[in-house]
This record gives sequence, C-alpha cells and structure tokens, in this order.
Amino acid sequence: MKILSAFAFGLIFGLGIAVSGMIDPAKVLNFFDFAGMWDPSLAFVMGGALVVTAIGYRFVLKAPHPALASSFSIPTRRDIDLRLVGGAATFGIGWGLSGFCPGGVVPALGLGRAEPWAFVAAVVAGMLVANFVESWRMRSAHPA
Repeated sequence: MKILSAFAFGLIFGLGIAVSGMIDPAKVLNFFDFAGMWDPSLAFVMGGALVVTAIGYRFVLKAPHPALASSFSIPTRRDIDLRLVGGAATFGIGWGLSGFCPGGVVPALGLGRAEPWAFVAAVVAGMLVANFVESWRMRSAHPA
C-alpha cells in the first residue's frame, strides 16, 4: 500500500509540475531574469504550494499518526550549520544554472530530451561525492 500511495502522490506532483509549466527550464530561468523576460509564474506556483502545505500540515498533524506509518517523522534539529548552508547554496546554484530542481526534473525525464537526464546524472554524481566527502570526514575525525 505504501508503494502504491507513493506512486499516486508522485504522479499527482508530476502532473502539477507539468501543468504549471515548471518542467520547462526556460520558464524557471525567466523567473530569475529580472532585467529581461521576467516571468513571475514560479512565485505563484510556490505560493500555492506553500498555502496547500500550511493548511495540510494543520490537519494532518492533529492525527495520532500518519495513515501509512506508526509515527510522524518530523525533523528535530533547528540549528543552521555549514552543511545546511552549503547544501542550500549548491541546490540554488544548480537550479539557477540549469532551470531544473530535483523534484521538477523527474516529470521532465519523459520529454525525450538529454538535458533532464544530464541534470539527474549530475545530481547523482554530486550525491556520491557528498557521501564520499562525509565518510572521509567522519573517518578523519574518528580514526580507528
């Protein structure tokens, strides 16, 4: 049931991204082009998502547990550290350069273009490098 619900929610998310036009990197990049062909539609998509999420959380968190899990998995850390800032900066730079974000690129994979696949390959490579650096850092901090 969990896999089926994950598929259904992913499909709804992908359809929303496709209908809103956010699978087109030019549309996303035009949002950042204040001096040229500025397109504010990304702000409306994000604002709509924020409103739906805020309302949804108020209802969902009143339940004793999620429908398909025994408890909620809510992050407890609230500190801002170098890893958080570095990850956010990397995400923003990658999004601004490519016009793709990790969630929005998944529906774009079905367009038959090479750019979304190249972006996904770069994301996977970045994750592998980050895991390598983190494991190296942990080994250096705690030698056996």
